[in-house]
Amino acid sequence: MTEITNFRGESSPQDTRDHTEASVDGLIVRVGERVREARQRRGIPRRVLSEMSGVSPRYLAQLEAGEGNISIGLLQRVAVALDHRIEWLVGEDDPWTSDAVRVADLFRVANADVQQAALRILSPEPAEALRAKRVCLVGLRGAGKSTLGARLGAAVDAPFVELNAEIEEQSGMPVSEVMALYGQEGYRKLEAQAVSRVIATHETMILAVAGGIVAEPETYNTLLSHFHTIWLRASPAEHMERVRAQGDERPMAGNPEAMEQLKSILTSREALYGKALAQFDTSGLSEDEAFARLKDLVLDRGFLST
Repeated sequence: MTEITNFRGESSPQDTRDHTEASVDGLIVRVGERVREARQRRGIPRRVLSEMSGVSPRYLAQLEAGEGNISIGLLQRVAVALDHRIEWLVGEDDPWTSDAVRVADLFRVANADVQQAALRILSPEPAEALRAKRVCLVGLRGAGKSTLGARLGAAVDAPFVELNAEIEEQSGMPVSEVMALYGQEGYRKLEAQAVSRVIATHETMILAVAGGIVAEPETYNTLLSHFHTIWLRASPAEHMERVRAQGDERPMAGNPEAMEQLKSILTSREALYGKALAQFDTSGLSEDEAFARLKDLVLDRGFLST
């Protein structure tokens, strides 16, 4: 069939819809084939899989035949019952024969040293070339990212950028309004776009990012690959005290468990923050002391030059 295009040579809306429908149909068939093969490989009768997953035998039969448009929730139940990750059932690569899937699985369970070695081998460019002279400060609010980042930028004549300010400039509204209008998912999309923009426009810079960015794997991996990342640490008490010193009483207001929640967040993110190239603990240091030591760190490690 001849493709219908508009005057600029672009695909028509009808052609786009046809392509989308074909893609959806292909996905449904692929999911059914994967579920059937996974069930057969494990020697599980469909009736038993139905009991394990809570999905009816009739619906499972339709699913395996490529006729069941299953919801994400039900598919996750089936995946758990089959002891598979849901992405194995929906991805384009065959989970039993794909080298890419096998490498991803091995990478996921490898220790940090092995992961870094693998990235060095697979990266199309040397890590130092990708990172240029870009430094990114990560860590929870109150660690000193904004204060120390601004001073460091001035000292080495490098622009200092707060990622949230970049998001606000591009969106034309405060981050609080972005969250209210678009939710966490919308904010994360804008955050990822902002990271890509600053990489494209700065070879040398100091970037401060929000503490939760480490929970977004793709965005955080982009930071790790394109920036010399430094985890600014502090004790939970100092994190809280510094936020309150900025005039923000919200962390403690009406929440007697705020400190325990902060400790829990720190614990849950410790491994992610630990992927940074360097760590710097600001606990017990004055602003001047912390700045001097941070400056020495980035210069000694060759992250920046004066």
